[in-house]
Amino acid sequence: MKPGEIAIRGAAESRIGKVPGVSEVELRAEAAVLALADAGLDVSDVDGITSATQSPLDVAHYMGINPSWYDGTTVGGCSFLIHVRHAAAAIAAGHCETVLVLHGESGRSQVGRPPRVQPPDSLFMQFEVPYGLYAPPNSFTLPVLRFLKDTGNTQEHLAEVVVAQSKWGEGNPRASRPDLVTVDEVMSSDMIAYPFRKQQCCPLTDGGGALVVTSAERALDGPKAPVYLLGSGESMDTSLISVMDDLTSSKGFRQSSAAAFAEAGITTEDVDHLMAYDAFAHLPLYMLADLGFVDRADVGAFIAEGNTSPGGRLPMNTNGGGLRYTHTGMYGMFAIQEAVRQLRGEAFRQAGTPEISLVQGVGGMFTAAATLILSNRRP
Repeated sequence: MKPGEIAIRGAAESRIGKVPGVSEVELRAEAAVLALADAGLDVSDVDGITSATQSPLDVAHYMGINPSWYDGTTVGGCSFLIHVRHAAAAIAAGHCETVLVLHGESGRSQVGRPPRVQPPDSLFMQFEVPYGLYAPPNSFTLPVLRFLKDTGNTQEHLAEVVVAQSKWGEGNPRASRPDLVTVDEVMSSDMIAYPFRKQQCCPLTDGGGALVVTSAERALDGPKAPVYLLGSGESMDTSLISVMDDLTSSKGFRQSSAAAFAEAGITTEDVDHLMAYDAFAHLPLYMLADLGFVDRADVGAFIAEGNTSPGGRLPMNTNGGGLRYTHTGMYGMFAIQEAVRQLRGEAFRQAGTPEISLVQGVGGMFTAAATLILSNRRP
């Protein structure tokens, strides 16, 4: 598959934040209707569908779609990046023409949300839960403490991530945390699990999003300019943080991004805009280093110096990220949505006129990884 053969023709989010009384499948459907309208298409034009956590067959039935191709890959927050990659391959192979990539999650209100429990015979339940690892905040603490110790970055650098992203999200009426914050305010917020303070952890919200993925030629018929897929990648590290090869670096991030860069035929120097999955403040530091943008000893200073803030040379997480904008439990869809908005010139706070945006996702803790490289120009 050549860069630019597949494109995003439509993109939209449902209501986000606190949406009581709306189930997860309804959030998916709401986003789908909006994305199809954005694409100038109808449900009858769709012959492919994806859904994480809930069966894509159930979602297709709910929406009145009879797909010739579907994907229910569920590997955490980067599932939707992987769905775009898989949809692109399916379209290129002729299995379908128009795919709805869907997300809907009632993370806050818990409406129509199936239980998501780890089976007792899973590796996590056998080998980490008995030792006190239970939820993301305390599962991430061991890697981040090792990262800070080995690289010389500091807890204040973690706070700088939040500060930089608050500059992008300030005043956004859709943001869960639309206020501007300082390092002192972040550092004085409640301790959740050392070294994470509340402001360094994502909020828990409701919301959904949808993408209409099709061939570049079919995308040209839409009411808006297409956003082209230049490259993509997927990989993994391990489902157990305790047995990572290196607690200070993600093998998944390195491998998925390397595949995407190779497919797109570009380097970090060509990237104008970065969406780095940020359920917690340390993840952008890992991603900047593992993707090759900055040496890992310098990532904290890179952000503190304003390089990722408005006016900086690498605008990052320009919707405020998962830390400020929204985080339903799986954030990847919203990172893609912001990349599309930036490339279309439709963002709440534009990062100039970017031509190439990279979206890096993670699933589980450091378990799964996926990368998309998107552009408003076809090679």
